[in-house]
Amino acid sequence: MSIALAEKLAAVDDHWAPRIVARYNGNKVCVVKVQGEFVWHAHDETDDLFLVLDGHLTIDLPDAPVELGPGDLYVVPRGVRHRPRAEVETSLLLIEPEGSPNTGDSDERAPAPERDA
Repeated sequence: MSIALAEKLAAVDDHWAPRIVARYNGNKVCVVKVQGEFVWHAHDETDDLFLVLDGHLTIDLPDAPVELGPGDLYVVPRGVRHRPRAEVETSLLLIEPEGSPNTGDSDERAPAPERDA
């Protein structure tokens, strides 16, 4: 069965709360809307994949920020501290292992629950 990402995103009302649209090999494929700043964090056990579907995302890294627009993909290597942020509402596709909290090692904010779209 195919998945219409635009339809799944249209049902998302809150920011920084990923919704699972598919699962494969122990990974979850999520869509999420973001705006504003997230917390600085790292994932010690996994890389962090961001694919911008719409809008503009900045990923702050220790050395320099990475700027992403529609169709751009970036993988933050495991263990690297980062902070995603978006000045305007931005839609993303994320792929991450099931059970991996979106806040990584940060305790500044509660992790989003793993919810299906």
